[in-house]
Amino acid sequence: MGSLDFGVATELALVEARIRESIVTEEPLLHDIARYVIESGGKRIRPMVTLLAFRALGGTEVRQAVDLAAAFELIHSATLIHDDINDGGDMRRGRLAAYKKFGLQNALVTGDFLFVKAFGIGGRFDDDIVEITANVCAALAEGEIRQKRHAHDTGVTRSEYLDIIQRKTALPMSAGARVAGLLANARLEHIEAVGDYGINLGMAFQIVDDVLDVVGDASRLGKPPGTDVREGNVTLVTIHALNDGSAIDVRALERLVRKHRKQDVDVRRVLSLLRDSGAVEKARLDAQAYGQLAKKALDPIADSDAKASMIRLVDYVLSRDT
Repeated sequence: MGSLDFGVATELALVEARIRESIVTEEPLLHDIARYVIESGGKRIRPMVTLLAFRALGGTEVRQAVDLAAAFELIHSATLIHDDINDGGDMRRGRLAAYKKFGLQNALVTGDFLFVKAFGIGGRFDDDIVEITANVCAALAEGEIRQKRHAHDTGVTRSEYLDIIQRKTALPMSAGARVAGLLANARLEHIEAVGDYGINLGMAFQIVDDVLDVVGDASRLGKPPGTDVREGNVTLVTIHALNDGSAIDVRALERLVRKHRKQDVDVRRVLSLLRDSGAVEKARLDAQAYGQLAKKALDPIADSDAKASMIRLVDYVLSRDT
């Protein structure tokens, strides 16, 4: 997270240690691939949400929250491997995708290994926590299938797109927060509150991600902009441009989005059309609206340093450029 400290640096270090300890195996290649994927795991916003929600709801047994945050992060790492294979993505955060570096079969097996390790941690908890975790895994799979179904689809609707990102990004964030509430023995309305926070923060996070794929800086993103365009993912920016991009040639954009094998010149043209269409600004407003809902969701929860950090985390997500 750079120099930003949301007050849970110590707990996050424990999550990292728990993740590393859980991927120890007698098979060196499996360990190398798992470590490689985990090290390119990004900003650790999911475990931060879990840890902050646990604190904000008065949780004291921090080791349990650390364990579950680690389990959710292992699930996330497994899905990154599978996502890259599904999308044909070459790069992830400035490094070769695992399947490109280590081979398809080895990467797939490592994804399965990470899922199993996650359930090895999460399966020791109460049934309701195990059920939430299982539901997240199912939602992730459903989201991935839906995203593939709508690849290169200029007719995909805003609501279909929002459904996909809810399953792939927002529900896992929400589940981590709800599980934290259960661990903290919080009241039901407070568990619901942090769950709603997680959903809306996740939606904002993913929309900002989609915006950065159009206007982001390659050196900061760790991958060239236009990855979604190349892979055929029709994001909210593209949907806005197709439906109300009055300043651009929408027909040209439609033709290019539908094209399955895009050349570099096609990707650059799509990005140019998207930037000129006003769609980036519209998508940023959508992200801000979800950010406001995330903050509002915390109203029932008593003020504390952790709650203040959760509110600041929303602002960070909305303003990030990587």
